[in-house]
Amino acid sequence: MSRHRPAARMSIDRPFALRLAAPGDAAALEDLIALSTRVLQAPYYSREQIEGALGSVFAVDRQLIADGTYFVAQSGTTLAGCGGWSRRKTLFGGDAGRDAADDTLLDPSRDAARIRAFFVHPECARRGIGAAILDACERAAAKTGFTELELVATLAGVPLYARGGFRATESFDITLANGLPMPVVRMRKSIAQTAVATAGG
Repeated sequence: MSRHRPAARMSIDRPFALRLAAPGDAAALEDLIALSTRVLQAPYYSREQIEGALGSVFAVDRQLIADGTYFVAQSGTTLAGCGGWSRRKTLFGGDAGRDAADDTLLDPSRDAARIRAFFVHPECARRGIGAAILDACERAAAKTGFTELELVATLAGVPLYARGGFRATESFDITLANGLPMPVVRMRKSIAQTAVATAGG
């Protein structure tokens, strides 16, 4: 596994802008994911768990970018955060080695859209970036007819999603590439009211 390239320092006081991720962002996203994971997940998981998750559980999913459902928060020329939603079955993980059966399309009339792959630059943590991306994802999913959202949260991410109205439905372990377990929490939220508000303009 390649080591993370040193990240440029950035000012956390600069405003950020949300935009859809482009294929050319993939390398910068990999760097952001590795940095965010190694710093912000450290209080919750061991170094061995973190390294076992990078490249598989914590990795770029290019299908989200291709689908136009993955957002980046940009501050100047630096990516301050990223996250997205999906109309596909996959709940977490990068695109390396994925079974095509896991990427089947969901039915908005009966399935929950997925909230996927949220990462924030450590210098921009607790600046509202995660909440802003989550709001953009909810609105986009509602526009396509989804009224439920589902996600798998790391222990570090649970507070963000709980503040956003998600409720925990299950705790379980993901078995990592190195064989270690990583505790995570499945969470769910109804966005029926959001869907109605969005449809009404």
